[in-house]
Amino acid sequence: MAELIDPTVRLRASFLAAVREFAEDRDYPTPWFVHDIEPPALTDPAAFAGYVARLLGERDEANRRAEWFVPMTTLWWAEADRMLGRVAVRHRLTAALEKEGGHIGYDVRPSARRRGHATAMLAAALPIARSLGIAQALLTCSETNTASRRVIEANGGRFIDAVGTKRRYWVPTS
Repeated sequence: MAELIDPTVRLRASFLAAVREFAEDRDYPTPWFVHDIEPPALTDPAAFAGYVARLLGERDEANRRAEWFVPMTTLWWAEADRMLGRVAVRHRLTAALEKEGGHIGYDVRPSARRRGHATAMLAAALPIARSLGIAQALLTCSETNTASRRVIEANGGRFIDAVGTKRRYWVPTS
């Protein structure tokens, strides 16, 4: 059974395979986190360990990489030794994240889509957001992404409005 886990070097091979899938996927835009991986981490095990350490460190306000960057808890959705997806719970919002991004972002690797992973992953992430003091999580999705809209609504998402090409929802975390 799949579960949310901390990023780990143990899943390096599966993570790298998922990154390749995301990069090759022509149906959806490549997730931002794929572009955020330092190139050496894609080939060197020690650099990958550094990448994992960076992800774990991003939970701390003191480790912000840039002024616009907010602390976030990144978790991987995994089953045994297979990384199926990732979720990022942002601890707070900036003005830009209020319009596009929200508190929680998630991605399911292309070969694992349409199996309920995104719905389960978001459901598992909501209590984590709650533990960070977020009573209602803001989630956004593209107007054209009906799959993500269904995931958000299945988790209790209440439509707020559309800003540009993004739909915004409040999702209770309890």
